[in-house]
Amino acid sequence: MAERSGGRPTGLRRPAVGRRRFRSLRARTTLGAVVVVLAALLVGAAAFVVVLRLVLLDGVRTSAESGLDQAAARVEADGVGAVRGYEDVLVQVVDDDGSVIAHGDDADPPALPTADESRWSHDGERWLLVAGDVDLPGGGDVTLVYGVSLEQTDAAVGAAVVLLAVGVPALVLVMGLVTWGVTGRSLRPVERMRNEVEGIRAARQDARVEVPDSGDEIARLAGTMNAMLDRLDRAAEGQRRFVSDASHELRSPIATIRQHAEVAAAHPERTEVAELADVVRSEALRLQDLVAALLELSRLDEGGTGQRRPVDLDDLAFDAVARARVRAGTRSGPDGVVHVDGSGIGPARALGNERVLAGVVRNLVDNAVRHAETRVVVALADDGGRAVLTVDDDGPGVPPGERDRVFERFVRLDEARSRDAGGAGLGLAIVRDAVRAHGGEVAVTESPLGGARFVVRLALGG
Repeated sequence: MAERSGGRPTGLRRPAVGRRRFRSLRARTTLGAVVVVLAALLVGAAAFVVVLRLVLLDGVRTSAESGLDQAAARVEADGVGAVRGYEDVLVQVVDDDGSVIAHGDDADPPALPTADESRWSHDGERWLLVAGDVDLPGGGDVTLVYGVSLEQTDAAVGAAVVLLAVGVPALVLVMGLVTWGVTGRSLRPVERMRNEVEGIRAARQDARVEVPDSGDEIARLAGTMNAMLDRLDRAAEGQRRFVSDASHELRSPIATIRQHAEVAAAHPERTEVAELADVVRSEALRLQDLVAALLELSRLDEGGTGQRRPVDLDDLAFDAVARARVRAGTRSGPDGVVHVDGSGIGPARALGNERVLAGVVRNLVDNAVRHAETRVVVALADDGGRAVLTVDDDGPGVPPGERDRVFERFVRLDEARSRDAGGAGLGLAIVRDAVRAHGGEVAVTESPLGGARFVVRLALGG
């Protein structure tokens, strides 16, 4: 446990202000630009100084070699005395044993180095020396040494180093300030958008971010953010509507059960136990189906289709047809019953969750039986590498303007296809979400029978 000092645990540390400051994009961008530019300028400055020194030394070397050639010509013509009178340069004539035979005014002994090229320092001044053998007029040869001062070269290089030492930091500072300002100006719309988004609350869900007219990435970001807010607004509105409709649907069977229970409690002599049991059982089944549908939609919303494996869609279709025939026999059409035809079901397999896909087929067939007049036709076929399931009925059909809305949750259409016919308004929503979760698509069109045709397309698998 941290020790306490002044009522505050010493083990807790507050983040430093400077540390927080360098977490900002503006500071990191400026710091990165300064480091990169500084490194580039330092490398460039060092290379410039090296190249400048080499160029200046090459010029001094050329001057020294030219002076050596001229002095050698004079010595070959006039003898060693010809070197006397040379000023501001070093000229010496050295014999074989290293003794100075003659020298210029500024080249007093001792003897200078006689290598082909060398550097020599004296009294704080540096010289570039070149040497060569010279034939004397009377015979024999000597070594002639010629030196040129490096003072101007060193002064020029030193001046360049001073200018770079002052100019590079100044340039980096100016660049850092400009980067800081430009970055801040560029990020100002982002900060404004952040404040605007932060100010959006539940009471102001229609508020949107102002899109600048710059046409750059910031403007596109604002447009994308507004599109995201629109999607979130639509999702929130759909969620509120879904919760409201679900609450209404749940209240309906509960209210029916409560009403009959209260009547039975108030007038037991007028209540048949069997009648009350039938009401409670039917409403409980309706409530059970509704809760199961809501749970299935919740799982699909979370992307949960469970483990996938090859599923025989024809088996699911035959099971749904057999189940529908039992249900269809209990209701009367104009000729007595609704006939469910499954003769068009062919073999097809899809990769998916068998329970979820069974619910898709069953909901479509039950929906068709619920709204058919006399006939329902179920077909399954392989069409170009995709399994195509079609369910036709001869009922009132779905108007073209409602064919997208029919798959939404708790959507009420006209009386002929309303939930009052027995459904809770969630079956087709489950179909759409389940098919999409399996990478397929579902649509409703006009049936050749005159009613509605629901078509499901799934990729074949296994």
